[in-house]
Amino acid sequence: MPKLQELQDLTVQVRRDILRMVHKVNSGHPGGSLGCTEFFVALYNEIMELKDGFDMDGKDEDLFFLSNGHISPVFYSVLARKGYFPIEELNTFRLIDSRLQGHPTTHEGLPGVRIASGSLGQGLSVALGAAQAKKLNNDPKLVYTLHGDGELQEGQNWEAIMYAAGKKVDNLIATVDYNGQQIDGSTDDVLPMGDLKKKFEAFGWDVLEIQEGNNLEAIINGMKEAKERTGKGKPVCVLLHTIMGHGVDFMMYTHAWHGKAPNDEQLETALAQNPETAGDY
Repeated sequence: MPKLQELQDLTVQVRRDILRMVHKVNSGHPGGSLGCTEFFVALYNEIMELKDGFDMDGKDEDLFFLSNGHISPVFYSVLARKGYFPIEELNTFRLIDSRLQGHPTTHEGLPGVRIASGSLGQGLSVALGAAQAKKLNNDPKLVYTLHGDGELQEGQNWEAIMYAAGKKVDNLIATVDYNGQQIDGSTDDVLPMGDLKKKFEAFGWDVLEIQEGNNLEAIINGMKEAKERTGKGKPVCVLLHTIMGHGVDFMMYTHAWHGKAPNDEQLETALAQNPETAGDY
């Protein structure tokens, strides 16, 4: 497994990828992508058990479903840096006929993508089917998902949350990017959701919180604990407290960069705060 410093260096490089991708096409979602960079780096390099190569069957390996698909820049960067497709392909982000669309889709056949997730609120339902299929096939591997906290305002999530507990889908770990921001403002201003931990517990989930959601060590330790809690009759929810725009000082603690690309001057400032560590594409 990579050393912590190697993962930290990779995190910085992924942030550079995110910034350069959205800047080139003046389009995309840097805020949530930057806030979830440590999570993706940890998940794909320390937490999930993966086979070499990629196939949609996903047998005998852990699976990941990105529900809040607008943070595709971080997803694409980590997949490319993990070897799923050439790093140079990041240069085609959001271009016509590119496999790297603004929201991930499956019909382009991009390795690593298992679900089209442009419409929010659907990822958990799909992941439940995959998790139950693993149980039916006596496949001991796990299913992981990621959701935005604002995304939980979509009703379909709560049907899936109720179903997962009711059917004891205990090979599932659903992580919520708990940054308190969404496209129109703070989640408390747009639609307060109350105590998410108590809500998930009331639905029958086992819930743990990672308070330092932009700290690699905290994420790795927290996700390892989540894995230990699987197989005990309850699905597991991880509330990951992150900072939207983390790693770029003028993008942090605000919803303003949810879906806005930096201009030339802003890009230069942001990249200076995230020096090249693993080679730009």
